[in-house]
Amino acid sequence: MPDGALVTGAAGALGAQVALTLSQRGHKVALFDSKAASARLDGLASSLGGACVVAGDLANEATWREGMARVERELGATPSRAALIAGAWRGGRPVHEEETDDTWRTLMTANVETAYRGLRALLPSMVAKQRGSVVVVGSRAATEPWTSAGAAVYAASKAAVVALAQAVSAEVLERGVRINAILPSTLDTPANRAAMPHADPTRWVSLESAAGVVAFLLSDESRDIHGAAIPVYGGA
Repeated sequence: MPDGALVTGAAGALGAQVALTLSQRGHKVALFDSKAASARLDGLASSLGGACVVAGDLANEATWREGMARVERELGATPSRAALIAGAWRGGRPVHEEETDDTWRTLMTANVETAYRGLRALLPSMVAKQRGSVVVVGSRAATEPWTSAGAAVYAASKAAVVALAQAVSAEVLERGVRINAILPSTLDTPANRAAMPHADPTRWVSLESAAGVVAFLLSDESRDIHGAAIPVYGGA
């Protein structure tokens, strides 16, 4: 029987597609996102025919402690697969024009802290079982930061997520656990279409494609891939 799978940022466009893809492949799914996303989480859980739902601050250790206990109760075990998709994007001004630390704090919390807390919560049980796979979401900006002029903090936060994943991957590889990252360029989401009405979305990455890459990296078919940062660039 397929293992349980946990998805953070499950109320977002990519998170919801990943949850759907994993559910279609037979996994029992746990959906994590913010309290503000509770209604969307419940709607997604209903569309999947049922799922464990956890709504709270994913940068907070207490949310993870209580959430993992709920997942174990409702799914019967802690998950052996996880997609840490929760995050945020914000452009803003060039760093030399910034007047507050708001963008820095927001993106470092939303992108880096949530991934760190997720790894802290998930890895002990995976290491104990000698089995597990985790995927984090970086960005093309993590490896091509010069393309993010005007969004330097976003690029830095995603680079930190990828570095964290690759370093931790080396720590747990001999314990039977794999960690990988995907590096998407622009995703074809309703929000991106609204924000960039004159762009050509056929060159963007479809949600189905990105979710398929995540599902592959979580699967046993990718058992020989670890510590990778996979470009998912579409036609860009």
